[in-house]
Amino acid sequence: MNILILGDIMGPSGREAVTKRLPNLIKQKKIDFVIVNGENAADPGVGITKKNTEEFFNAGADVITTGNHIWDQKETMEFITSEKRLLRPQNLIKGSPGSGYNIYDSKNNKKVAVINLMGNIYMKKCENVFEEAKKFIQNVKLKKDADFIVVDMHGEITSEKMAMGHLFDGKATMVVGTHTHVPTLDYRIMEKGTAYQTDIGMCGDYNSVIGMNKENSLKKFLKDPTAIKHYPALGEGTISGLMVNADETNGLAKKIEPIILGGYLENRI
Repeated sequence: MNILILGDIMGPSGREAVTKRLPNLIKQKKIDFVIVNGENAADPGVGITKKNTEEFFNAGADVITTGNHIWDQKETMEFITSEKRLLRPQNLIKGSPGSGYNIYDSKNNKKVAVINLMGNIYMKKCENVFEEAKKFIQNVKLKKDADFIVVDMHGEITSEKMAMGHLFDGKATMVVGTHTHVPTLDYRIMEKGTAYQTDIGMCGDYNSVIGMNKENSLKKFLKDPTAIKHYPALGEGTISGLMVNADETNGLAKKIEPIILGGYLENRI
């Protein structure tokens, strides 16, 4: 069973990279299930619209996760209640629209649970992420309730993400971090069989400052009065993520492969 998860899709460059490259990638790698993080997909690089979700589903995505920018497009609060394939962080303040996890059918008729979590440090106020993770572990068991379990931990700091990886080790197929837009080199299979990477990076133009126009970002750091509101870089996008080959007998990872394809970043690896 091959499962692919792609990092934050950032603005027009990220959308174009994913919609153009994902269909062929699915065929080439024989991928059975695809998750993408779409929280930066809408213009100007924050939130997600219904049109964006349709583009990603048509390109081959099975589930879309998000993060702290989930409500930056007003329409999302309306359609997320009916679109079960779009997740918001499970530990958002209670009463938030939508769901933080669900169990889905893969192309080869396997049950795949996906949970979207968000860190507590330097992020928007939300419920304790580790308490929510513990509740999920108690309620959704690997190979009992789902054949495979994927965790998207959307967080700012590496320690939270690493701790979450250890919490889920042996209890989930894979745990990956999103949000920082920079892919880390620590992808590995942990001691008890769970695939892990602290951050899988973004899908977007890496000739930028985490996906935003670099010249304008520098002006902001330099307190230049001519700086304007952040806006996405529009060069060729890279898609960045992680693919795991999972064991159908125990639901854990057998092989792991980082995916970095196209654009500015690929040329420097």
